[in-house]
Amino acid sequence: MKIGIVCYPTFGGSGVLATELGIGLANKGHEIHFITYKRPARLTKYYQGIFLHEVNSLEYPLFEYPPYDSSLASKIVDVVQHEQLDVLHVHYAIPHATVAYLAKSILETKGIKLPVVTTLHGTDITLIGLDESMASVVEFSINKSDGVTAVSQSLKAQTESSFDIKKNINVIYNFIDPERFKRQTSKAFKTAIAPNGEKIIIHTSNFRKVKRVEDVINSFYKIRQEIPAKLLLIGDGPERRTMEKLCRRNGTCNDIRFLGKQEVVEEILSLGDLFMLPSAKESFGLSALEAMACELPVISSNIGGLPEINEDGVTGYLCPVGDVSMMVERSLRLLQDEQLLDLFRKNARTKALEFTIDNILPQYEQLYLKCIENVNKPKTLETRI
Repeated sequence: MKIGIVCYPTFGGSGVLATELGIGLANKGHEIHFITYKRPARLTKYYQGIFLHEVNSLEYPLFEYPPYDSSLASKIVDVVQHEQLDVLHVHYAIPHATVAYLAKSILETKGIKLPVVTTLHGTDITLIGLDESMASVVEFSINKSDGVTAVSQSLKAQTESSFDIKKNINVIYNFIDPERFKRQTSKAFKTAIAPNGEKIIIHTSNFRKVKRVEDVINSFYKIRQEIPAKLLLIGDGPERRTMEKLCRRNGTCNDIRFLGKQEVVEEILSLGDLFMLPSAKESFGLSALEAMACELPVISSNIGGLPEINEDGVTGYLCPVGDVSMMVERSLRLLQDEQLLDLFRKNARTKALEFTIDNILPQYEQLYLKCIENVNKPKTLETRI
């Protein structure tokens, strides 16, 4: 198949998943066309069968903000026509599902049928999509998609309760490449981070308020009072400066490293003993899954899709949002018991292997084929996907 993928090319979960999906599909012989405003962050080298089409917005004095949506729609139409795409897969409802509907309508006037699959990732539904300035457009765009997927059962349920959805939402989980995300040995690197054998705690996010990075830093402050420990913070975003000020107030800066955005996160995850993800909203928790694949038990909040991957008392612990005391107690329970920590490490890896790319890719392929078949049926025979 020739598959178009529209996504945000950032380090966020939707961009990461879309890029890894494209790479995986290309490895299986499909032709992949990324349509976005810059090279996706995880697309770090040349891949056979992958093509990039950059969207350039029109700059004009009349426009305070360049009309990216219109430019994206035009680019989609151009790529579909000239590359003869079989299906378009858009990630994140806003604005991509809406733009896809516009592009599809334009193509219909040219006699071209374009099946559109929309994947819902989280805040496009649970936060931004619920805003009254966006809600009606989001609902319309989802219902006009030929296929709809959500990354967790939790997100599916939330979407159906928040909007009047006429389509069946297919739950297709995020995934990891188990050969890439696995524990690696790097004694020299680990010694540089923790020269005296300190326990290493890791957090990865885009440093937005919803990720509650302050809970990680405050938990670490209390953990460090009990055992020698280091904290590695991967990522960047609007809350980073505030978090740097917090660690200065706590007097923990010497034991905390802000590593910024990283492309090869698996090498850093392999150094860790524990992963923390105390988000206020988390539709799946891809960063937690990647950590689990690298044998890190996870201390996470108990919201959204996190309970679907992090089994409480098996692969880590689930805590109420904002309950720092419980996070500290559960962390110390593991970090002070090597035998228990080793058991949870093995459990985390075993659970992560349920979400491998080989298990997930066929689900997308089947959905693409079903959408292509339905779009090309006479309208009177269309079936509900």
